[in-house]
Amino acid sequence: MLKKCFLLAILCLAVSGVSAQGTKRGWEVELSQLSFDFNTTQVKHAQEYQNFPEARLNADSQTAVRGLLNASADYYARHCLWSNELVLDYGRTKIRPVQGQSLTNENADQILFTTGYTHRLWKVPHFLGGFELGPFANLGYETEFTKPADANRKKILRFTTGVKLFEGKYLKDFFVAAVGERDYTYSPASNKLAWETGFKIEQPVREGVTAKYAFVFRDYLSESQSNETDLDYELSADARLEVQLYKNLHLAPFVSFYTAQGKHIAKRGENLYIGVSLSFSRLFKAAQEIE
Repeated sequence: MLKKCFLLAILCLAVSGVSAQGTKRGWEVELSQLSFDFNTTQVKHAQEYQNFPEARLNADSQTAVRGLLNASADYYARHCLWSNELVLDYGRTKIRPVQGQSLTNENADQILFTTGYTHRLWKVPHFLGGFELGPFANLGYETEFTKPADANRKKILRFTTGVKLFEGKYLKDFFVAAVGERDYTYSPASNKLAWETGFKIEQPVREGVTAKYAFVFRDYLSESQSNETDLDYELSADARLEVQLYKNLHLAPFVSFYTAQGKHIAKRGENLYIGVSLSFSRLFKAAQEIE
């Protein structure tokens, strides 16, 4: 896989022409996405209407809420990029049945902070809309807001290094990397080795409408401590169509898919989430473009 990516990079350089550095300089601070999904159903006297053929009268009351924040602060120098990203994702559904106790279910819970260095080795100006290319190394920490009822709170320190294409007009990120994890979820902590690949693509559809795609695949190769929750691999994919409502406010129908295979479980787990998101984004400070 790495060999193929390097051959592709060399081909791109050969046919497109390159420059030794990118054109951006200075800090770029952006709130990439602040989205909020909320729906509630309040049903009164549902027990009296249980025998009526009308779901709007006998349904269970429920409330579903999900919020996502994705913010970044990046510094562009002549030959390097220092990137910092914070992702907060939380979703909860509460069902209040006609009879019995209320049930609360979390459908998203993630806190992820990543800081990293990317060497701006080459800039390819024309191929695939243009992009930069270089090696990178990231350090990240992943945890969650609340501890699961029947499991430990996730606590993972992750080091990632590899090569990537980035800062393109369409290809915002494409990478292949080796991953080392120190998993503190259980005691004693476990050292894990994996490889991963992923991409982020943005495609303008028309004025005010942009299609966005994201994909990440991580394959675990080994671990120093064996736990019941060890994964063989995991995959996440997201597709959304952002429609500008007013300035920085967007309406985005989306579909998110996550799947993972446990090393000690026969069947593969899946999560499919389809919805419409109201999101806000803002570029607080833009890096300067130089000739």
